[in-house]
Amino acid sequence: MAYDPNNVFAKIIRGEIPCKKVYEDDHVLAFHDIHPRRKIHVMIIPKGPHENASAFGENATDAEIVALWRAIPKIAAELGMTEKGYRLVTNCGEHGHQEVPHLHFHMLGGEPVGHLVSPL
Repeated sequence: MAYDPNNVFAKIIRGEIPCKKVYEDDHVLAFHDIHPRRKIHVMIIPKGPHENASAFGENATDAEIVALWRAIPKIAAELGMTEKGYRLVTNCGEHGHQEVPHLHFHMLGGEPVGHLVSPL
């Protein structure tokens, strides 16, 4: 999977597709998922063209990396999930079931989120 500059998240970043924003800074955008899987389901994406976690780790600037990891607790606090917790998930590549070739994290909470994965 190669980075596609016309993927849905790139279009959201460019403002071509609307979103219900939760947080935004120079490097990060967070917004409510249009098909939530839990009471709170927010997508967190870097604004740079990073295909997945591996590409982000290899190519992101120090400023992008710091901004992403500093944004996560701010977003959790904004959504009232700091005390009881939340799950942060990213999928990487085919076996990770990544559907959009842009690094994105699912922040899930507001209720118990269950087991990490189903047993085999």
